[in-house]
This record gives sequence, structure tokens and C-alpha cells, in this order.
Amino acid sequence: MTATRGVSVLQGRVRDVGAAAAEAEARGFDTVWSPEFYVRSGIVTLAHMAGLTSTATIGSSIAYAVGRSPLTIATEARSLDELSGGRLILGLGTGTKRMMSDWHGTPPESPAPRMEELVPLLRRLWRLHEGPVQHEGRFYRVDLKPTAEVIEPERDDIPVYTAGVNDRMVEVAGRVADGLFGHVLFTPAYLEEYVRPAIAKGAAKADRDPAEVAVVALVITSVSDDEEQARREAAAQIAFYSVPGAYAPVLERQGFGTVAAGLREAFAAGDFDTMVKRVPEEMIDAFACAGTPGQVREKLRAFDAVADHTVVYPPSFRLSPERCDEVLRAVIEHTAPTASP
Repeated sequence: MTATRGVSVLQGRVRDVGAAAAEAEARGFDTVWSPEFYVRSGIVTLAHMAGLTSTATIGSSIAYAVGRSPLTIATEARSLDELSGGRLILGLGTGTKRMMSDWHGTPPESPAPRMEELVPLLRRLWRLHEGPVQHEGRFYRVDLKPTAEVIEPERDDIPVYTAGVNDRMVEVAGRVADGLFGHVLFTPAYLEEYVRPAIAKGAAKADRDPAEVAVVALVITSVSDDEEQARREAAAQIAFYSVPGAYAPVLERQGFGTVAAGLREAFAAGDFDTMVKRVPEEMIDAFACAGTPGQVREKLRAFDAVADHTVVYPPSFRLSPERCDEVLRAVIEHTAPTASP
């Protein structure tokens, strides 16, 4: 399998992200992605990206599926797809249960069934031109009767990729989505041994072919002529993602449960320097492609071999805005499909 290549862009100001997306497209990236966080709207950023690109697919990595109504999500996606000329992938996730409750004020119970109800409902809303949408479900209620003619959207089958970490959420992609947007804690082996089987399990329950579900590998990618610096910056990002307790099962399966406990301890104490130093070399090798340009391109091949699409994700945790921009530019330059082998 030879995966296509994308880049996830969070760093800097929104206007800078748009410029980076344009550069990524010019260098041959197939996709450019905008994450969402408590300081950044993925949807607004994608609108900016859409105006500065013309051929690359744009995607949310990931937009919050909670805190927005189904109609809001559907109309935002419809508008983005129109603005981009049919180039959108809608990536959706719930975040951890703590994020659901503390950030969005949403009951954290049953995130997987919630997503399984949401995705088909979005597809119905994109076909509003065919008639009213009435839905009475466990999590959502919609009774929408248009008062005027509804123009057909750019596409009524916008691809939806769901995010998942633990098995049940990964199954969601197999049941209802067009793709799974993976997590940075998924190694190539983990994608093969756990993720694809979970997708297949979900697909079987929905009488679907799991081959219809694209698997996206999200890979912490740090490039520098200074190999030590690249690895250190990747280690900080790995430490950041190892802290949430929701991700503990994934780390334990891969032999890093004890290490992760130490990272959570340092994080709770506010000792970030110690937290980063506790990330062992084998953990960097497992979860990141970090090093010189040639080393990184070689390491990415392992993800390309098992994923349908590989998205490089530059580190940002505890880096200055200026350094974030440097790291992003280096990743775009040296991991692009047009980069020297």
C-alpha cells in the first residue's frame, strides 16, 4: 500500500495557516488539515484555507461533533464544500469524556452511539433539497421543513471521517463513516493489529465492506538538521498526548503504560521539563518520525505501508510561535511528495 500525503496545520495565526496550506499544495501535498482546539476554530480556518488553495483536499482534523447541533455541522460543512469547489473532508470527533463535559457542557455518556446517530443524520440534512428532515433519536431531535426551495449542495455525499482512539470509537468508522482519522499514538503495528480489525468489526455490524473505510495515519513529524532537537521536540508532543487517562489503554497495549503513568505524575505537578525528559528513546521511535530530513522520509514509509493516507503533524507543545512556524515549514519542505528522496 502506498499512502497519499497530507499535513495538519495548527501553528501560528489563522492567516499564517492559510499561507502554509497554499505552500503545502504547491509542494504536492494531497490534503491540508486544520485541527480544532480551545483557541482555534477548525471551520473558520478551513474557510481561509479554501480561498488560498485550489486543488488540495481540505479537511478538519478534527472538528468537534459536540457543542454544535447537527444542523450547524451540516450547514458549515455544506458551505465549506461549496466554497472549496467540492474539496472537503469533514473530520469529526467528540474528544475525551472530560472535554465533552468540561469544555462543551455535553453529557459525556455514550460518545460512540452519539456519533453513530449523528453521521447518518448529517447526510440526510445534506439532502434537504429532496424534502423535509424529521428525526427523533436518542441524542438528537430535528424537525426541519424548508419554507422555500432548497438549492442542491455542491455534494450531498461529503466524506465524513470520524476520530477514534479506543476500540469502540474506532468501530464507529466501520459502521457509519467514510474514513477513520487516526491518533498520534497509533503505530504502524497498532494500525494493523487493532485499528483495522476494529473497523472491520464495525463494518460487519452494518453489513459494509471495511475496504470502503479509509484509514488515516496521523504522525508526529519533526524535521531538523539537528537530529537531537527534532527528537526532543517530538518527545514533548508525545508527552502531551500521553497524559489523558482516556488514552491509557492504547499506551498499555504497546508497552508504555508505566511510562505514561510517570508522565501524568509530572504533568499533575506542573513539572513539564521532567515530563518531557521521561519520554524514552523507544517511545519517540514508536510514535514519531523525528530526525534529519532523510531519516524522517525513511521512517514515514512504515506508515505509508499500512495506511491509506498519511498526515504529518508538526509538534507544537511548549514551542514558541516562531519555532512552531519554523518546524511547520521544515515539515512541509522535507516531507512533501515533491521532496528529494
